[in-house]
Amino acid sequence: MAKDLPQPEEGSNPFGDMLGIVFSEYGDGRSRCELEIRKELVNPHGVLHGGVIYSMADFGMGAAVYSTLADEELCATVEIKISYVTAVKSGHLVCDSRVVDRRRRLATIESEVRSGDGLVAKALGTFYIYDKR
Repeated sequence: MAKDLPQPEEGSNPFGDMLGIVFSEYGDGRSRCELEIRKELVNPHGVLHGGVIYSMADFGMGAAVYSTLADEELCATVEIKISYVTAVKSGHLVCDSRVVDRRRRLATIESEVRSGDGLVAKALGTFYIYDKR
């Protein structure tokens, strides 16, 4: 059974709220988060900032790992490698993440960020799993 994704109180996740990242699926080592591109998120060239795409992958990976944790466990990003495939200027992004391997203290996760049927970025990450006590 998947650990429930915390339902943050308003204002408790200011960075995610600012970006507009919303989870539409979650559980069993997987997650899906979505984002509408807004003018506040683009770089000076009118293209979505790569940091927004990276953040989607990081949020998605964290949620995917979180769904595998025991009640006394938490997780933190160790590293993420991301490859940007194409630039996007507008529209709706979807980030699908899945745990590829979960050990006692480390998890490997992959994410794909898409705009419609087109691949925008692919990421591979490592998360550390620790006791919250």
